[in-house]
Amino acid sequence: MVYYVEDDKNIREIAVYALKQAGIDAHGCADDAEFRVACAERVPSAVLLDIMLPDASGLDILARIRKDPKLKNVPVMMLTAKDAELDKVQALDSGADDYLSKPFGIMEMVSRTRALMRRSGRTSTDDERPALVVGDVTLWPERREATVGGGELQLTMREFDLLEFLMREPGVVFSREVLLQRVWGWDFDGGSRTVDVHVQQLRAKLGDAADLIETVRGVGYRIRG
Repeated sequence: MVYYVEDDKNIREIAVYALKQAGIDAHGCADDAEFRVACAERVPSAVLLDIMLPDASGLDILARIRKDPKLKNVPVMMLTAKDAELDKVQALDSGADDYLSKPFGIMEMVSRTRALMRRSGRTSTDDERPALVVGDVTLWPERREATVGGGELQLTMREFDLLEFLMREPGVVFSREVLLQRVWGWDFDGGSRTVDVHVQQLRAKLGDAADLIETVRGVGYRIRG
């Protein structure tokens, strides 16, 4: 079980939903009080922690986790809008295992959470699911690797995230707005043209398998089911 402590309801619910869609058991906590109750009921496999919470500082919560005999070995990733180098250093020196600045891409957050759990030896059986395979394309989310026709695909981080997201729901059409929110993050301020550009780049790299990504005119994109 992964606990995400975040007071912004929209961010919290989207992140928890994405983790569950990726096969990771997750639960959201709006503040430290809810987090304390959750930990009393079940020790988490990992904690995603915002720094600025209404009833406590995330750094104070982190310090408490590291002193608690039941929680001290639980991996913690800070997810916060505080992105100054000093903030990152302070969090990591205080015992955080990773640090991700907002706005962040949903798929990157999921991948970092998987890595966090692997490094701690707390990987769930759901986290070890087989590769995604659609047509000639095979993608390994945990290893961040993909092949087409048996040959390695050299993808950027965002290209990989977009391809993974589409391959998880073959045949399902996603609008550009949904793709921006789910892959680039809810705070991304670029236009929908960003999605079109990345789809073009993916198709170029897929070569003969380019038609795997279908355009649904007036709606968005899907992976051929």
